[in-house]
Amino acid sequence: MDADLVNSPSVDEREVAYYQQLADTWWDTDGPFWPLHTLNSVRVKWIVEQIVQLMPGRTSYDLPLKGLSVLDVGCGGGILSESLACLGAQVTGIDVVQKNIQVAGHHAAAAGLDVNYRLTTVEALSDSEQRFDIVFTMEVVEHVANLQTFMSACNAMVKPGGSIFVATINRNWLSWLVAIVGAEYILRWLAKGTHHYCMLRKPREIEALLRQDNFLVRNTAGVAVNPIKRTMQVTSVLWVNYMLHATRRGIDQ
Repeated sequence: MDADLVNSPSVDEREVAYYQQLADTWWDTDGPFWPLHTLNSVRVKWIVEQIVQLMPGRTSYDLPLKGLSVLDVGCGGGILSESLACLGAQVTGIDVVQKNIQVAGHHAAAAGLDVNYRLTTVEALSDSEQRFDIVFTMEVVEHVANLQTFMSACNAMVKPGGSIFVATINRNWLSWLVAIVGAEYILRWLAKGTHHYCMLRKPREIEALLRQDNFLVRNTAGVAVNPIKRTMQVTSVLWVNYMLHATRRGIDQ
């Protein structure tokens, strides 16, 4: 493993090994990542709505992210990164799993998309002077070993006035029942061991780490899952899956 990855306090080597084994299945829409493909279509629509509301003059139907630099932290096989690129964004995707980066790069090239994929940690990247209009960390915080260090690095990558989006799973009895027992052991939508209850994050925990770095939480939303139809939709209930949008205050704010 690369020295930067080994030395990063947020990298959990168990998680790296787990996703290394699954890397070849990222783009199989009937494989273990099918819930992520379904979730992606829901969350991208919500993301666009937030950006359009925040930036007057942009529309949801005409490359709403055109000209914006974005960072996809924990990009995996590139599902979100490619969606953002198709919306006009200049995308950098980073991950700590080498096979994920290889799969993502090959798939983007085959699709004719220009996405800059890098094998690195957000902590290592934050040491550079590069900053982004939008940072995404979607379905990642529940897999990192040191949440505060990880979020601090993600926050540092956002330009003043820029946005950060976080998506993850709440930590309570219902999320344990639905996201772990239901999804992994009963319905078998996800491989057993995908999530560990102790690593799930409550919204207030994420919000606190954003506020301490001078971010304003602008909106939150939950994601409701229909297990019979295997569909998902945005909801106001944050008990299980949730998304969060915050903006970094300017220097004079």
